[in-house]
Amino acid sequence: MNKLLIVTIPGILLTILIVGFKSLKKEPVAEKPNIVFIIGDDISWNDFGCYGNPDVQTPNIDQLAANGQMYMNTYLTASSCSPSRTSIISGRYPHNTQAAELHTPLPASLATFPEVLHQAGYYTAQAGKWHMGDPAKEGFDKIVVDREKNGDGAEEYWVNLLQERPKDQPFFMWMAAIDAHRIWGPNQFSGTHKPEEITFIPPFMVDSANTRKDFAQYYDEVYRFDYYIGEVVKELKAQGVYENTLILVMADNGRPFPRCKTRVYDSGMKTPFVIHWPAGIKSIGEVDALVSVIDIAPTFLQAAGLKNPESFQGKSFDKLFNNRKQQFRNYAFSEHNWHDFEALERMVVDDRYLYVLNERPRLSNEGPADSNRGLSFLDLLDRRDRGELTFAQTDVFVTPRPVEELYDRIDDPFQLNNLASTPEKQEVLQQMRTIMQQWRRETGDYTPDKLTPDQFERFSGKKKAGEWERGEMPGQKTGAVEIYEGGPF
Repeated sequence: MNKLLIVTIPGILLTILIVGFKSLKKEPVAEKPNIVFIIGDDISWNDFGCYGNPDVQTPNIDQLAANGQMYMNTYLTASSCSPSRTSIISGRYPHNTQAAELHTPLPASLATFPEVLHQAGYYTAQAGKWHMGDPAKEGFDKIVVDREKNGDGAEEYWVNLLQERPKDQPFFMWMAAIDAHRIWGPNQFSGTHKPEEITFIPPFMVDSANTRKDFAQYYDEVYRFDYYIGEVVKELKAQGVYENTLILVMADNGRPFPRCKTRVYDSGMKTPFVIHWPAGIKSIGEVDALVSVIDIAPTFLQAAGLKNPESFQGKSFDKLFNNRKQQFRNYAFSEHNWHDFEALERMVVDDRYLYVLNERPRLSNEGPADSNRGLSFLDLLDRRDRGELTFAQTDVFVTPRPVEELYDRIDDPFQLNNLASTPEKQEVLQQMRTIMQQWRRETGDYTPDKLTPDQFERFSGKKKAGEWERGEMPGQKTGAVEIYEGGPF
């Protein structure tokens, strides 16, 4: 209750209104959400059970999806580890990061969303695979990259990270697995999946005993990733913070198999994307809206009530939390730059079509070196030598390749039927080509004269002898690292 205080000073009578203590208190502020970002390594979008895969066991991820949101059309900006991750953490396209190729670090000049969260009072920590260079570590209170502590799949310190955090701050955790990157097993999860029980092999791979073995071992690693996500969920519940913790589960690029990892098709560039946040998501279920991973950074900051740095090229999709049926993006863009082999491809998708521009059509597009050493690729080589490949299975060997490709993602989910030369699709082709040209122009993208050359033999995966050095980084001449325009949205 308010009180009156009368003070007498010689010749002056003062009446002062003393406001009660309770009215001096600030209005209650909504509790800031905790954020747990979990990223797998080399896992395609449909390799979780919740996405309809009948062969893989992912019960913990499936449960998060059942009680949260499962995004059906989220696209990476690169199907390659480090450029994908630096793009996510900076909210920028790879050629706008000065780190567009594998094993290149994010520069210190670019803001990252963990930095912004940290400056706003969040405790920020990371455990597992890093692969983004030292400057990107600036926004973290704690980073654990020690392989012995993280374990074989780089997930064993995740729960420790939660247990060691200060309990008086909201927190952000970047939990990065090595699963399901090759080489696989043996470990305690090996043998979870049986080769003879695998029911589906994509049409661009050989359905054989060795390929089924390859998939079974891969799924074992995905299962281990899922197991540790379950441990994180248990710890969040034990600490009483599960309800107000936003959990995002995704992967950095497609599975390490032929025509997947590094490729710009759905098998390489589309990511699983499961978000769970009981206190913040009101519209549960599948989300069909088109999303780019450069939108993650602004969405996290929006959830925390913070403003974006001007360098972010993405936008927050938080409106989908309350209405999953809304449209978000019209377009999502991706890049294929050097990853073991010389390459420069650009891709754009809309709600139906996928368009590819290939600036190195004279080169084959078989995938990364680690994939080329795997059983699935060896099966393709064997069938090729015997003249037994189907049309879809020849793709990784084809030279020259088309300069332009156009696919109907709905009618052709594996992107096997190139429509770029069909008369009835010329209008669509021109539309997608124009959008691609606009994006490249507005974001400072171009094709360097001297790209980084092959570091490995293309079909054996063996490292080349002799000196090797990088070529010109995409975006270098235009100063794209200082361009903040995001292009068509």
